Amino acid sequence: MIDISTTSIEFLKGVGPARALLLQKELGIYTYEDMLMYFPFRHLDRSSHTPIAQVSTSDPYVVVRGYVSNMQTVTSGRNVRLTAQLHDATGVMELVWFQGVKWIRESLKPNLEYIVMGKPARYGSVVQIAHPDMEPVSMNAEVENHAFLPVYSSTEKLKAKGINSKLVSKLMDTLLRLVEGQIPETLPPGLLSHFRLPSRAEAIRMMHFPTSHDEAFRAMQRFKFEELFFLQLDYQHARVMRQQLSVGRIFGVVGEKFNEFYSQHLPFSLTGAQKRVIKEIRADMRSGHQMNRLLQGDVGSGKTLVSLLCILIALDNGCQSCLMAPTEILASQHYASFCRMLDGMDVHVALLTGSLKTAEKKRIKRQLAEGEIDILIGTHALIEDDVVFKDLGFVVIDEQHRFGVEQRSKLWTKSSVPPHVLVMTATPIPRTLAMTLYGDLDCSVIDELPPGRRPIQTIHGTDADRLRLFAFMKQQIALGRQVYVVYPLINESEKLDLKDLMDGYESISRDFPMPDYQLAIVHGQMSAEAKAYEMERFKSGVAQIMVSTTVIEVGVDVPNATVMVIENAERFGLSQLHQLRGRVGRGGEQSYCVLMTKADLSHTGKERIRTMVNSSDGFKIAEADLRLRGPGDIQGLQQSGVLDLKLADIVDDEPIVKAARDVVARILEADPQLLQPENRPLNLYIKKKRKGPSWDRIS
Repeated sequence: MIDISTTSIEFLKGVGPARALLLQKELGIYTYEDMLMYFPFRHLDRSSHTPIAQVSTSDPYVVVRGYVSNMQTVTSGRNVRLTAQLHDATGVMELVWFQGVKWIRESLKPNLEYIVMGKPARYGSVVQIAHPDMEPVSMNAEVENHAFLPVYSSTEKLKAKGINSKLVSKLMDTLLRLVEGQIPETLPPGLLSHFRLPSRAEAIRMMHFPTSHDEAFRAMQRFKFEELFFLQLDYQHARVMRQQLSVGRIFGVVGEKFNEFYSQHLPFSLTGAQKRVIKEIRADMRSGHQMNRLLQGDVGSGKTLVSLLCILIALDNGCQSCLMAPTEILASQHYASFCRMLDGMDVHVALLTGSLKTAEKKRIKRQLAEGEIDILIGTHALIEDDVVFKDLGFVVIDEQHRFGVEQRSKLWTKSSVPPHVLVMTATPIPRTLAMTLYGDLDCSVIDELPPGRRPIQTIHGTDADRLRLFAFMKQQIALGRQVYVVYPLINESEKLDLKDLMDGYESISRDFPMPDYQLAIVHGQMSAEAKAYEMERFKSGVAQIMVSTTVIEVGVDVPNATVMVIENAERFGLSQLHQLRGRVGRGGEQSYCVLMTKADLSHTGKERIRTMVNSSDGFKIAEADLRLRGPGDIQGLQQSGVLDLKLADIVDDEPIVKAARDVVARILEADPQLLQPENRPLNLYIKKKRKGPSWDRIS
């Protein structure tokens, strides 16, 4: 019995040590199972062919059938090429080879019918295929066995060593024959019959050598389902185990601090959505299990207020809390908001960031360890080893996708009993992505804005509208309002034709001269002190215009700012544009977002701008962003490697995502430990998965 998961690929006939090393380095193929799961990216249908007269050079690949004649060897200096004519009843085309000329000339048989495959191109008035794949029609048995020829990705190094798609196809055929009857099933039999999926062994054979288009489609559906099923199983099983096994602090009291704030300091009445979310979090906090909850809410929906109310519950139960933000600007903004809302209450809030002086850091860390600080707000500085809490019970992580998973996990180690964790994001997560990505988290959504918020008016403009834009900015400033102008770059780029901040700052300075106007400037290359100084000038109203990069995307709250101008808006993702737009409209006045673009936009660029102008719903915008950009760029997932999907597409395959999620939930509800005989493959998968570090289970 062959164990396909451990048997080295070098033992496959036709591979050997040298080729095995190349396959490992270039394609990550180490075992028989790796090889079997190396799927072709397309198939050539050799059961049908295109008449030569109908071949188009726009076709990416064609299969033709004809007779070879008129072979000629042409020598030009040191270069030698072989040409031949291929003809059928409809016409003639040319075949050409620049390498292996002697061997190919000897192997080709004039007046023998061949199946020819390749990329057609035009050379003068002649249609030709260079270095075609060919085989005689007389090889009927092989053509019938593999009517669909798999085409595999390769690399230049592999091709140089003769490991091309054709050789991989032969190796795959050899391997499938060798392991016939020895490919273990990974899905329970009940699932296969319920969803009418082929067995794993059948699906692997059909992925490589289908006998019809329907077989290829069924095999692809099987592996898309398997991929999404195990992703969901991994997440949801972790969630079930956490709920059953994890011990959490019981916050049973809603006490003095919460009630005092709610009755005397609440800045505005809570929305129905905020009340619902607080109830959900409250239930978690008194359940006896550790909370691990994601809080989604559109820009300005009041997530910060919800987090503060929950922190006060932790404080009423004798525990400290912390809030970690990705930037000093955002951390400082939270600190200022908390101090303002808690003014007059006996609650000690502190701010810890990397830019604090050493003596100040030492003082804060000492007070924290002694329990004198109730709420600590900060950046990555919170996860340093010498930051010790007396009794940490509640953790809030804002804009959580901006932290590495291992970084976030370090907050768990700050308490002997894992603290309750609330992760927040102001970037609405599309429903399909949330289903796929956050199966292990309980999710709450604030889908209602506080009353009195006026919709932001979004306008599209180009350079032809520049003078009107400046006139509008002056009109708003004359009314006592303030303006943001955001650029994609700090300095001019030779490679990108984009507006840059430094040039823009000079241009705006000319049209808005001192002393009538004051400009502030903020970008990522400035020191923390310089950024704080410039931000304060704008927040206090000294500066009327803030010229910035996307450093102000989150956390900047200036209610008097009513205009957001975004230069080269076509270069931003929709979710980022929505975040930037959310910096205005935070007061009671009508606010505006002006999207400045070049005049000639691509189709995708036009779609982005149209979506922003027509919609203010963050969730609809996030869905559109997912369709336009794919999941890789949403929330930095490509960089984090969380969604490493090889076949499934969470947009196009939403029905499969939902089916996989629902069936996993049913299985775990009936058999949480996966101990029933039919769930043995799933139990083995979980045990295998848990052998390595499990950072992905940390919120």
